[in-house]
Amino acid sequence: MLRRLSADDARFKTVSFTDGLNLLVADKRPASSDTDSRNSAGKSSMIELIHFLLGSRATAKSLAMNKALRSTTYSLELDWPGLHHPLEVRRTGQRPKVVTLSQDILGVSDGALFQDDGPIELSVEQWTSAIERDLFGLRGDHPGVSGRVLLSFLARRASSHGFNEPTRTFSRQSAPEAASNLAYLLGLDWQLVDGYRELAARKATRTQLQKAVNDPVWGRIVGSTADLRGQITLAEAQVERLRRQVAGFQVVPEYERLKDRADQVSRRIKQLAQEDVIDQHNLEELQAAVTETTDTEVGYLEPAYRELGIVLTDQVRRRFEDVKSFHHSVVRNRRRFLEEEISELTERLNSRRAERARLGEDQARLLRDLAEGGALGALTALQTALGREEAALAALRHRFEAAQTLEASARQITTKSVELQQAVDTDLQERQQQTNEAILLFSQYAQRLYGQGREAYLAIEAGRSSLSITPRIDSDDSRGISNMVIFCFDLTIAVLAHRYGRGPDFLIHDSHLYDGVDERQVAAALALGAEVAAEEGMQYIVTINTDNLSVAAQRGFDPEPHIRSPRLDDEHETGGLFGFRFKTVGKG
Repeated sequence: MLRRLSADDARFKTVSFTDGLNLLVADKRPASSDTDSRNSAGKSSMIELIHFLLGSRATAKSLAMNKALRSTTYSLELDWPGLHHPLEVRRTGQRPKVVTLSQDILGVSDGALFQDDGPIELSVEQWTSAIERDLFGLRGDHPGVSGRVLLSFLARRASSHGFNEPTRTFSRQSAPEAASNLAYLLGLDWQLVDGYRELAARKATRTQLQKAVNDPVWGRIVGSTADLRGQITLAEAQVERLRRQVAGFQVVPEYERLKDRADQVSRRIKQLAQEDVIDQHNLEELQAAVTETTDTEVGYLEPAYRELGIVLTDQVRRRFEDVKSFHHSVVRNRRRFLEEEISELTERLNSRRAERARLGEDQARLLRDLAEGGALGALTALQTALGREEAALAALRHRFEAAQTLEASARQITTKSVELQQAVDTDLQERQQQTNEAILLFSQYAQRLYGQGREAYLAIEAGRSSLSITPRIDSDDSRGISNMVIFCFDLTIAVLAHRYGRGPDFLIHDSHLYDGVDERQVAAALALGAEVAAEEGMQYIVTINTDNLSVAAQRGFDPEPHIRSPRLDDEHETGGLFGFRFKTVGKG
C-alpha cells in the first residue's frame, strides 16, 4: 500500500494514505475549468507524481520535468513485500534516470565488503524490474506484459486519455498490447494471448513491405523471389569459387623476389631475341660478301694488247705480275677477315641460343612456382574479395527472405490468426473458472451501482486479431454510465490481481472518473470502493472535488472517515498540492 507522498520543497503539501478508502478532496471554485492553463488543486498531479516515482518515463512534457518543479525531489513511501518497514523511493527531474531507495531490495550491496543499510541508487529500468517482480509477480522474460502498463490500469491518467475506454490506458494503445496485460491481471494465458501482439507486428511489417514494393524505387531494392533466387544462385557459385581458391592458396616465400626474377628473365630473353635478329642479318651480309670476294680474271689482257699491235715489254710484264700478286693478297686478306667475322657472329648466335635455352628453363620453373601460390598480400586481397561476395550474398538472402515474407505472409498470417483464435478459445474454455469469477465479480459490482435488475457482464472471447474483453452494463450509453463501467472493470481486475498475487494492493482513480456521473452512482461507487477495499485488504485512493463529494453525502455516503489531509484548494495561490502556481501543459 502507498503510505506517504512528499517533497523536499516546504511549500509542497504532504499526502498521507491509510488502508481502505482514501479521499483526496479539492475545493473547486466556480470559475475554474479543465482547460485552465495553470495547475489548479493538483489532484491529477498527485497521480502523475505517483507514476513518476513508480518508474514512468520522463519526457519534456512530464510534470516533474517542468521548469518550476525540476529541482524538487519527490518521495513516496509504500509497503514492500518482505520488508518490515515502508520502502521510500525518491526521484527528481534533475536526474530522471535514477531513483534512490531507502533499502536495498535487489541485493545490489550483497557483495560489498562493508554492509551499508543506507540509501541505494538504481536506474529507472532496475526499479521497474523490481516493481514487476515484487508487486506483480513477473519472473524472467515476459514479452507483451509490462509493469508500467499494468500500473496504468490500476492508476489511470487523464493526461494519457486513460478514461476514454475500459480496456485501454492511453488512446493509441493497440488492442493486442492491452489484451496481453489484461489477460495477465485476469489470470488467463497471457503468453498465448501475446501471440496476437506478435501477429500484429507481422501484419505491420507486411504492410510496410507492401508499401515498399509498390514504390518504384524501393520495389527494386526488395525485388521478387524469382529474380532473387537466380541472383542468389550465381552469387553462391561465385562465393564457392573464391572459397576454393582461398582454401587451395599457398603463400610462396619471397614471392616478390621470384616475380622480379621472372620479369628479369623475360626481359633478357626478349633482349637476346633482338640481338639475334641483328647478328643474323649481319651474318647473311658477310656470307654474301665472302661469295663476292674472288680473284679477277686478267688472262685476256695480253692477247688483247697483241692484236692491237702493242707488245708488252718484260718490264711491263713484271709490273703487271706485281699488281696481280698484290690483288691476290688483298682478296685473300679480305676473305680471311670476313670468315673471322662470320665465325665470331656464329659463335655469338650459338652462345645466345644456349643462354635462351637455360633462361627458358629458369622462366618455366619460376612461372611454375608463382602459379602454385602467391604472396600474402594476394591471399589477403582474395580473402577480402570473398568477404565482399559473402556480404553481398547475405544481403541477397535477406532480400529474398523479405520477398518471401511479403509474398507468403498473407496466407501465413491468416492461418496463424485462425490457429491462434482456436488456441485462445480452447484456453478460455479450460480457464472457465477464472473467466466466470471475473464475470460474476464485475456483474456484482455493477448491480451494486444500478440495482439487481441491470444486466452487466464481461464478454471475453477469442477474436481474429485480439483477445476481446468487453465490459457491458445495460444502459443508454451516457457518459456517466461509461465511467462507471470503467470503475467496475478496474475494481474487478484490481481485486482479482491482488487475490492471486498478480498485482499490488492499491487502486487509484482520478476525479475525472466521477465527472458527469449521477449522484446516486457516485455515492454507491465510493461506498462500494470502501467496502471492497476493507474486505480485500486493499487501498482505494480517489481524488475528488467537493461538489461530487457533497452530492454523494446527500445520498447517504459518509465521506468524513475517509478524507485524508491535506484538503486542496484551486482558488488560493497556496492552496494547491504544490503550494504555488506555475505554468503547466495539460490539466492539473
